[in-house]
Amino acid sequence: MHCQLQLKNMVYKCANINQRCLLCNETTEQPYPLCVACEVELPWLDDGCQVCALPLPMHGLTCAQCTRRVPAFHRVEAPWHYGFPLDALISRFKYNSQWPTGRLLAQLLGRWLMHRFSEGLPRPTLLLPVPLSRRKLRQRGYNQAAMLARWLARHIGIPCTERSLKRLVDTPAQQGLKARERKRNLRHAFAIGDTQPLEGRHVALIDDVLTTGATAQAIASVLLKAGARRVDVYCLARTAKPGSA
Repeated sequence: MHCQLQLKNMVYKCANINQRCLLCNETTEQPYPLCVACEVELPWLDDGCQVCALPLPMHGLTCAQCTRRVPAFHRVEAPWHYGFPLDALISRFKYNSQWPTGRLLAQLLGRWLMHRFSEGLPRPTLLLPVPLSRRKLRQRGYNQAAMLARWLARHIGIPCTERSLKRLVDTPAQQGLKARERKRNLRHAFAIGDTQPLEGRHVALIDDVLTTGATAQAIASVLLKAGARRVDVYCLARTAKPGSA
């Protein structure tokens, strides 16, 4: 019995402490593969819009766009802005199939959200990953948002489903498009599936990066029409306004 317990302790230490940092390859001495120094160096989003999390110079502000037109989603929660070295981690996961990196990012996002819940952020009852177009799914072989949602669901104890949202149109790539073009690109692109009832539910969309918010706006509008009470957006990073630091 004693040998078995010691062996379990050794396995625990090996699996949770003696890990290599995915950024610098040093021993982490943390229960996830990221050392303290690299975690501190991540581009933490200290001050952002209270609605869309757009990086702003001061805390407690609402950006001009959200002031002019209130989005369909209630608020965006993102621990980081999209900058080095987080952008490299997301790219490794998103384009190079480095799934341990994605699992790490989901774990860190889960820790962030648990902290926000303890501060009073209302908990959703369902997580919904942003669906990927069929063309991109064939090319990439996986939906990074769906993988994040599955890992995140385990960390924060909220169920997720990949069948409540459908992408009806294989829209062109959003990269390089202006905000208005992105909105036009996404008209009628999403629909509700026939599985999970949404009436009166607080749901959270899961994605990797929020850029203009056009995708989140389009999906949130569809969810609200289907009866959802509140739609939040949980993502890893929020991009800054073009031209800003």
